[in-house]
Amino acid sequence: MPGEPERAAIVTLPTRSPPERSAHGEARQRETLTQVQVLRAVAATSVAVSHAQHDAGTLELQNGRAFQAWNPIPWSAGVDVFFVISGLIMVHATQQLFAKPGGARLFLTRRIARVVPLYWAATVLYIAVALIAPTLLNQNYINLRFVVESYLFIPATRPDGVVQPIYELGWTLNYEMLFYVLFAVVIVLPLRWAVTALLAILAGLVVAGRLAAPLPQPLEFWTNPILLEFAFGVTIGIMGVWRWRPSGVIRACVAATGLAALMLVAAFPDVSVLLPRPLAYGLPAALIVWGGALAPSGREPERLAARWGAGIGNASYAIYLLHPFVIRAMRVIFWRTGLIGLLGPWAFVTMALAASFGAALITYRWFEKPLTHFARRLLGAGGGV
Repeated sequence: MPGEPERAAIVTLPTRSPPERSAHGEARQRETLTQVQVLRAVAATSVAVSHAQHDAGTLELQNGRAFQAWNPIPWSAGVDVFFVISGLIMVHATQQLFAKPGGARLFLTRRIARVVPLYWAATVLYIAVALIAPTLLNQNYINLRFVVESYLFIPATRPDGVVQPIYELGWTLNYEMLFYVLFAVVIVLPLRWAVTALLAILAGLVVAGRLAAPLPQPLEFWTNPILLEFAFGVTIGIMGVWRWRPSGVIRACVAATGLAALMLVAAFPDVSVLLPRPLAYGLPAALIVWGGALAPSGREPERLAARWGAGIGNASYAIYLLHPFVIRAMRVIFWRTGLIGLLGPWAFVTMALAASFGAALITYRWFEKPLTHFARRLLGAGGGV
């Protein structure tokens, strides 16, 4: 998200000698955290798998058959992985902006240029579908105030009581934008003090929300414990800045522990009801990201699988925002052509995911990247995260 920002893999890391600076005072030396980029691909795929299986179940129900979903992990935890990665990358990729004049403005304009254009485009597409073919959607709440609040990332309550924007997946971006604003507030401080202040603010919001509950919207939304997942990522990010690189065995054990925890939550669904989301999903997600993000940086050639995973990770934001449209279109095609009866639900899931990846990769290359570059020029944001 999802939840998610610019190429998470491009990260500025400290070097032993002062890095070469550009005219804008930023380091030229950058390294690619391929593992993090692959994790973004996995997170986006996880969310898409959840929705594809839901639509497969709907198709089977229409055919009078039951569909047995495959849920070895809670697929929606991909969102939590995105939130942790977001906290991590914001620390790493903006090191040169801390305590710098104009750093907060530059940070926010870069984030707006990166996140807003594609989300607004997806929202326009959603509204168009709602007006032209509302039966294709799960819900249809359109009024001027609700639309404006959705575009401005203001949490709003739908008529059914759910706090989501008009395009449902945008709820993750409402949290992302809040995190960016808080990050911009503290970026005027040196890195160490900024991170300390940011962690205190995130924790303070959650504590205040629990003590003052019930709060009206959007205050209740903005104090949800899920904010702690950004704090997990920020903590991992500062570990990377300090060059804390545990051994491969330790990292593998930590990541495996996180994966096992998610599998336990999937095996015992009541756990996710009893525990707050940051514990049930967020902490395991943080362990997985920790294991991947803190790998020692090397110069050896990347394996083909890693390059493919990183390539999908580049388009993970497009995958996240566009896959519901593609999956729903594939559902209509499978139903009207009878393919669901001929090929079965798992063929639908496979083909829907493949189509989602294809559409996202094309969108990323020919729409998202050019639009982001244009928005940066328009806002005077320059390069960077």
